[in-house]
Amino acid sequence: MSLKTSLSRLFLSGVAVLLVFAMVVGPLGAQEKEKAKKAPDPALLPVEDVPGLPRVLLVGDSISIGYTLAVRRKLEGKANVHRPRANCGPTTAGLENLDAWLKTGGEGKKWDVIHFNWGLHDLKYLGPNGENLAEPGSPGSHRQVSPEDYRKHLETLVAKLQGTGAKLIWRNTTPVPAGAKGRVTADVLVYNEIAKDVMARAKIPTHDLYAYAFERLDRIQKPADVHFTPEGSVILADDVVRAILETLHL
Repeated sequence: MSLKTSLSRLFLSGVAVLLVFAMVVGPLGAQEKEKAKKAPDPALLPVEDVPGLPRVLLVGDSISIGYTLAVRRKLEGKANVHRPRANCGPTTAGLENLDAWLKTGGEGKKWDVIHFNWGLHDLKYLGPNGENLAEPGSPGSHRQVSPEDYRKHLETLVAKLQGTGAKLIWRNTTPVPAGAKGRVTADVLVYNEIAKDVMARAKIPTHDLYAYAFERLDRIQKPADVHFTPEGSVILADDVVRAILETLHL
């Protein structure tokens, strides 16, 4: 057998091995990617209570999901920190789901503190057919929840939360930067002012995370995006922890 023939056969054998490898590994790689897509956010996974520690519930949207793990870590040994296994979205979602969310971690268990927020989804714009994050001012676009309905919804939600007997902390809505899709920067002030009035009437303290974040926006928030960087979420968590500890008198 010539050297050329031997090299050709060796090459073909190598190609065959690579093809078999690709056939096996390719699907496995796709499966791993699919698993990664389906993997739940660690912040949404349930936690077990440490006996004897106060129970804290965080209710809020993706901003609160972003700081949940850091809050939980910073309060380790001081409080059991839970959150619903969902993005709590607008006040309409709260009206539909709050009863179930209050059972997080076990039905019948009492909450010591509930730190809650709605607003960022209420003020976002939808298209005429419900298209998400529509361009404000475009034909048929509208806020998901009007300011008038936002007030009514908050009043209903607050009454239900007060019925839990927990100490309540209202966390106002964080800033909407210029260029953020589907939202208007100034709307945050309108909705926060409504919430401030509702909470004052209900004698619920407001955690002003808006002001805390606003002072640091250039280093904690993503450009033209309502969300925060991972490092930014940890910084927000510092102030959330402060508010909770003060309420628990720890």
